[in-house]
Amino acid sequence: MRILVVEDDHALADVVVEGLTDAGLAVDVARDGLSAAEKLELTAYDVMVLDRDLPGLHGDTLCQMITDRPDDRPMVLMLTAAGEPGDRVSGLTLGADDYLAKPFHFPELILRVRALARRRPDARPRTLRAAGIELDPVRRTVVRDGRQLPLSVKEFAVLEALLRASPGFLSAETLLDSVWDEHADRFTNTVTVTVGRLRRKLGDPPVITTTPGVGYRIV
Repeated sequence: MRILVVEDDHALADVVVEGLTDAGLAVDVARDGLSAAEKLELTAYDVMVLDRDLPGLHGDTLCQMITDRPDDRPMVLMLTAAGEPGDRVSGLTLGADDYLAKPFHFPELILRVRALARRRPDARPRTLRAAGIELDPVRRTVVRDGRQLPLSVKEFAVLEALLRASPGFLSAETLLDSVWDEHADRFTNTVTVTVGRLRRKLGDPPVITTTPGVGYRIV
């Protein structure tokens, strides 16, 4: 799941990004409306967490630009200090899919972001199944042949990405984009290391194969 946080308060943006990342989400950040618009043209996000009062391009204008798209747009969660009932009505009228006023309770933000991602028109079924593996993205559980597996946040995200792509391949670059974020080092071996740990936890028989030059897949 790929999230874009658009927030000009640097301290708050850092807190939101850190919290969503700790919850297993790949998160990018934009500090103003114009840079957010540029990122949205380059990357397909599942959810945009959007402040309204932004420099460069107002959050309301950005929201309308995104929600006017006919397809393949992120769901929009307005996260703003404007918390009066009239503010909420105007934000939802602009096309926002959800509205959360500051200050907010962080677990609620995470639940709302996940709920919005599930509501996207192209969202997949909740439980993913392949090769004896069952992964529930909502409950954050993984079971293989009746045995529950204790996966780290990144291991879980890699497995989820591979299951969604199954039986197709995912390259290391694609996994970096979908599981980590825009600041991930393209020359690091973090994908190889994470897949290696995941293979060990999944146990035998092996279900993740590697094809050099192509990538990884679940078989």
